Amino acid sequence: MRLRRFAQSDVPDLFGMFSDAQFMRYWSCPPYVSIAQAQELFDRKDRGVSAGEFNEWAITLPENDRLIGHCTIFSINKGQRRAEVGYGIGRPYWGNGYAQDAMHLMLDFAFSSLGLHRLEADVDPRNVGSVNLLDRLGFVREGLLRERWHVNGEICDSAIYGLLAPDY
Repeated sequence: MRLRRFAQSDVPDLFGMFSDAQFMRYWSCPPYVSIAQAQELFDRKDRGVSAGEFNEWAITLPENDRLIGHCTIFSINKGQRRAEVGYGIGRPYWGNGYAQDAMHLMLDFAFSSLGLHRLEADVDPRNVGSVNLLDRLGFVREGLLRERWHVNGEICDSAIYGLLAPDY
């Protein structure tokens, strides 16, 4: 597994992930229905990374460089040395430790290269896989925002997790 910048050639794999109802089950928007949505997502990612608004990487396998997921550091507040993190692994690759490996690389970058002190994650508390990953990484559940998201006809809570550099 490795991290790299997104490429135009990743758009079909982005669509594969974001059109998968199981992958999108705990996301903040419904599954994509057209590849044009994946192209728009790629364009937003490319513009945002180029402008320095956030850091985002494609997670790939070294043997074929094919996109299997993504991870991001966003809402960066340099003055407060704080940011939010997000991640997702395509369903065919669940259970292989790729998210944990990618998160370790991203957390190392956030705390060392960016000099951040605090990272936050917002996760649907029903997403057991994501909750377990955050626990393994040392994140602490700090709160619950009830009925925060209205997605695809469903109302969902948000569990807020935090990780401090000294605890990592």
